[in-house]
Amino acid sequence: MEQPKNYAESMLKGRMAETLVEELLRKSGNTIYRFGYEAILQQLTQIKQDFDKNTETGKRIRAIPDFIVLDEKGDTIFLEVKFRWDGKLHPNDVPRLERINTFWSAKLVFVNCYEKPYFRVSNPPYLDEEQNFVCTPLSEESAWKIDPEVYKEFEGLVEKYLKPTLINGGEKKD
Repeated sequence: MEQPKNYAESMLKGRMAETLVEELLRKSGNTIYRFGYEAILQQLTQIKQDFDKNTETGKRIRAIPDFIVLDEKGDTIFLEVKFRWDGKLHPNDVPRLERINTFWSAKLVFVNCYEKPYFRVSNPPYLDEEQNFVCTPLSEESAWKIDPEVYKEFEGLVEKYLKPTLINGGEKKD
């Protein structure tokens, strides 16, 4: 399968979004652990048997959320982070969201650099009856303590490091 020409840039922005969310939650006093497909895949590539990503197990592994967050009561919350420059879903996001919901019932945080709020959270099933993405500002999430000053600081980091990747008033930079 051929990668898009901006694959490396997309991966970089995705990792930046994950790190921003991880540190925002941590700095707000939450306990957060990296989990995720990438961590598991490193181990799978080291085994001698072929890993078939199209099996039920393969699909479950590919849908592993990025983080485990412990709420104030110590309950486990799975968290997946996605970067979408404009905050809108990609066409292939819907089946991906369905897998994440089916296997993990994870919360999603979408990071965008087009308009505030830059951090938005969505809970399963993520879409309404008309297939519209349903989300709220991360600053309003009740499961985690989000320090308003920390939130403001991290929105500033989005403006400093991600927003400059947009040009001409919101066009996506290639």
